[in-house]
Amino acid sequence: MNPIEQVWQWLRQNELANRCFEGYEDIVEQCCRAWNRFISDNKRVANLCMRDWIDVGN
Repeated sequence: MNPIEQVWQWLRQNELANRCFEGYEDIVEQCCRAWNRFISDNKRVANLCMRDWIDVGN
């Protein structure tokens, strides 16, 4: 899977699935909150986004 597909899957499974939203503004707010929770854990981001063949020059 492409890294962004894995991120989207994590967001859906852990933050956004099975929810009802009040409207557009609520959707945007909840997606922003979910994104901020996702990026708050550097290990999680690295685990989902890194590939063996990528050299980011730590």
